Amino acid sequence: MAGDYWFNTQTRQVEEGRQSDWSNLMGPYGSREEAEQALAKADARSRAWDAQDAEDD
Repeated sequence: MAGDYWFNTQTRQVEEGRQSDWSNLMGPYGSREEAEQALAKADARSRAWDAQDAEDD
């Protein structure tokens, strides 16, 4: 959808509107800046979940 931004994990580029196969995309995001931070945000969430799992053990 035009106006939505996606992060392409294969090219590591932001796309405006879905241009690539779903298997390579993260999103949609409301802004280019949000999409640019997709990997950092996913990494932070993963680390938080790992820390929570470690506490639960």
